[in-house]
Amino acid sequence: MLPSDFAEGRPRRGRAGSDALNSTSVISLDALAAAIPDGAKIVIPPDYSGVAMAATRALIRRGARRLSLVCAPVSGLQAEMLIGAGAIDAIETSAVTLGEFGPAPRFVEAIRCGAVQMKDATCPAIHAGLQAAEKGLPFMPLRGIIGSDLLAHRPDWKVIDNPFAKDDPIVALPAIEPDVALFHAPLADREGNVWIGRRRELMTMAHASKRTFVTVEVISETNLFDDESLAAGVIPALYIEGVVEAKRGAAPLGLWGAYEADESFLRDYVRAAKTQEGFDAFVANWLERPSLAAE
Repeated sequence: MLPSDFAEGRPRRGRAGSDALNSTSVISLDALAAAIPDGAKIVIPPDYSGVAMAATRALIRRGARRLSLVCAPVSGLQAEMLIGAGAIDAIETSAVTLGEFGPAPRFVEAIRCGAVQMKDATCPAIHAGLQAAEKGLPFMPLRGIIGSDLLAHRPDWKVIDNPFAKDDPIVALPAIEPDVALFHAPLADREGNVWIGRRRELMTMAHASKRTFVTVEVISETNLFDDESLAAGVIPALYIEGVVEAKRGAAPLGLWGAYEADESFLRDYVRAAKTQEGFDAFVANWLERPSLAAE
């Protein structure tokens, strides 16, 4: 659950740690979107881990183009909308789906017509590639892929001999090194430390990426590392370049411990996005709505 003392923006007791050395900035959504250049490789989390939908809206509004997505390890509405808006050239993922609401129609159509390059992967393979980058390694070995047809479609995955055993082939996966990690979290402080709780994939994304931008529900005036109940779930500001305070910044998706997904929005989206024309009209209306984020 989101710590109750932060749910309404009330700072907890503790000193404001002014001794941390970092360059994290509290910025606006438009500044965040402008800081992610066309052609960047962006790693994004699954729908249940804190999706930066307010930032996604800002990227679509600015007309982002030629982005490459890495889904850690799957995506849904975020990838779907960016693809429909023409922002994506390539995607590496094990799935893009809207779950109980059905297939992601713009993703399916883009793959069908070849508008987006698909790098098919497995969930463990994507995690392994990010972990290699996190550790500064050129590749990560992984079992469980030999015998699948994925190897025929991923020439960058190499089958090698285990140097410590005989007759033990293993797959070497290249490091996945995103330019940007982008996600939404419940809480950050003014120094740029970000609380993610038990969502460890967000930590891996931040470690693996050259830059990390985070939207949050609340910015605390006190240092998150001063609270023993929070410290273990905090990404240090060392890994964070920019933070945006964006109330309900994951909506229309949900955020753990804070709010649920907007099911009526998702149903309306699926109906509209069956055609590109319907998608365009739906997204134009979405972009015109007042934002709940503090821009």
